[in-house]
Amino acid sequence: MKILYGTTNESKITFMQKKVEHLGIKIQSLTDMQAPKLFITENGSSPLENARIKALAYYDMLKIPLFSCDSGLYIDGLDDEKQPGINIRGLNDQMDDEETIAYYSELADKMGGKMVARYKNAICFITENGVIYEHMGDDIASNPFYIVSKSHKVRNAGFPIDSLSVDIESIRYYVDMEYPYKYAEADDGFSAFFQKVLGL
Repeated sequence: MKILYGTTNESKITFMQKKVEHLGIKIQSLTDMQAPKLFITENGSSPLENARIKALAYYDMLKIPLFSCDSGLYIDGLDDEKQPGINIRGLNDQMDDEETIAYYSELADKMGGKMVARYKNAICFITENGVIYEHMGDDIASNPFYIVSKSHKVRNAGFPIDSLSVDIESIRYYVDMEYPYKYAEADDGFSAFFQKVLGL
């Protein structure tokens, strides 16, 4: 079974493919579909709203079943108004990978060299008939991890904070760990979502 992921981020496609391949699902990219790139204004107030905005935009263009995801970053000890949330790369998504790494490295340095963080993830799936299924819960959120001030030299394109992310149990950088590293609390969350939506 092939399903389109409404994103231009190849790292996100690879990440999701590894989560659902045991279900016999092949994740297709917009490039696979030769779909034109859309410039979508992600102006939602939560990961779930942004996932819905992206899914609807691609569905309106392609009229085929597809899904989109979004994430927010939340850091222990930061006031609500200072939380990155959906603005992981700053307002208007203006920071590139290296600027993002530099920003969070400096923030971690100000907080004593490391800080505990967690991603809250959301997914929105639209069926061929336009029926919307969506989910944002702890079962698809990441485990807590450290963001440290010292950047690893390895880069994971599309996931810049991986170069600062350290697994709390092993104290290893994510970029030094083979998948599945502890990005997700349980791979079962995304798997269960697709099983429900697709009747698998």
